[in-house]
Amino acid sequence: MESTFIAGPCVIESAELLDTVAAKLVDINRHLGSDIIFKASFDKANRTSISSFRGPGIDKGLQMLNDVKEKYGLRLLTDIHEAWQAGPVGEVVDVLQIPAFLCRQTDLLIAAARTGKTVNIKKAQFLSGHDMHYPVEKALDAGAQEIWLTERGNMFGYNNLVVDFRNISDMLEIVPTVIMDCTHSVQRPGGANGKTGGDRRFVPQMALAAKAFGATGYFFEVHPNPDKGLSDAANMLELDKLENLIMKLK
Repeated sequence: MESTFIAGPCVIESAELLDTVAAKLVDINRHLGSDIIFKASFDKANRTSISSFRGPGIDKGLQMLNDVKEKYGLRLLTDIHEAWQAGPVGEVVDVLQIPAFLCRQTDLLIAAARTGKTVNIKKAQFLSGHDMHYPVEKALDAGAQEIWLTERGNMFGYNNLVVDFRNISDMLEIVPTVIMDCTHSVQRPGGANGKTGGDRRFVPQMALAAKAFGATGYFFEVHPNPDKGLSDAANMLELDKLENLIMKLK
């Protein structure tokens, strides 16, 4: 089975950023014969600090994502945080993502499933791979046609994550598509004075280790200048390193 690749900036910062990243993804797709799904968030509703940048909001954000789809022909993925968002988001994107902290929210899962779009459920930092049977069951009961699960690490004390790669194998017993979130898994949640820190050096190793455990897809937040990113700056991968890493994974 061909691997699934998801990439894009953590949050919609500007139309110029979306254009830069989308154009690069199209270029990589052309070179490698891949079909990278473009990801960006219209609202980061779970930022550590009230003063942190959240994004343009749903109305402007969906218009900007739709512009990417029409201009570049890329499939789209974005996350939702409230059940009412599923309907309008499902009219624009191809994959609705359920954030890890919210993966047990029944109404959110049901609303996403009812759009008929693919639902990507990120495994919570406090759950095991086996536990994801229950969110999947909720989405299936609501009529979901295709469900993906995403591994992004587990809390290990305060401000730290570790990845138990056995979760990938466990989740493959539940659904056929299990994504490795290679950038959020190197986070230090809330560990950088009111914002989340991280260490992007380990992103390639996370991806390659996940491949060894049977992951069928890979999620990368990327940015042309990660250190200037307005969200997840510490763990986003440099955009110019993405093609080489995907080539290794393919």
